[in-house]
Amino acid sequence: MKYFWLFAWIRHADNFGYSHGALPGTIGTISVLLTAVVLGFALHRVDRIRRLRYAAPAVAVALFTAGVVWLAGS
Repeated sequence: MKYFWLFAWIRHADNFGYSHGALPGTIGTISVLLTAVVLGFALHRVDRIRRLRYAAPAVAVALFTAGVVWLAGS
């Protein structure tokens, strides 16, 4: 089932807004994901933000979502 979703994503990559193809879209999505993970870990190290338990993951998810939407729009 996982392979079916992978092949469907590759076949319809331009329908998701990745007009430059599946490979650049995948590279961009992975780079946005890694940036969001690094930001989440960096925010988790800040004492003030650490007190708010879900603040760092929420910011990381919001950044990832905004990045993917931006990639799909460009």
